[in-house]
Amino acid sequence: MRSAAVRVIDGSRTHVDDAARIWAEATAARDRDPEVASLESARPIIQGVLDRSPRSLLLVAVAGEEALGFAAVEPVGSTAEVSYVGVRPSAWGAGVGTALLRSLPSELTARGFTDAQLKVYVDNHRAIRLYEARGWRASGPPSPHPRTGKPEQPYRLPLTT
Repeated sequence: MRSAAVRVIDGSRTHVDDAARIWAEATAARDRDPEVASLESARPIIQGVLDRSPRSLLLVAVAGEEALGFAAVEPVGSTAEVSYVGVRPSAWGAGVGTALLRSLPSELTARGFTDAQLKVYVDNHRAIRLYEARGWRASGPPSPHPRTGKPEQPYRLPLTT
């Protein structure tokens, strides 16, 4: 699959289950966990982002009819908090994450955000390379994730209009 075949859509109303499945698969693959979380346990994670604000959104990378990746975003004032990003492991390296992150600034700017932020585990080198290649920069020191205790590095991306 080439990244040219990937398009990014607003899937806030139509692709919550797809995003939840992708999140479960990607998290299990990243953590080398043989057990993938069920849809019933993954869905509330994605839906929770969407439920927190009418300005929240779910961007979904699709090829044809298949959802391959997503970014779940919620507002924190004029800042877009990118709460979750995931790519189906079978699509890793195919340009899906790049397509998502390439479309993110214009999508967020169009919705009135002035900058974006996210956190990434410091040992998630694949994600860090992707974020930095798309202009994200480390912002402040790492801090422990509230649930896992693993150190997370905050990143910021100024959005230009």
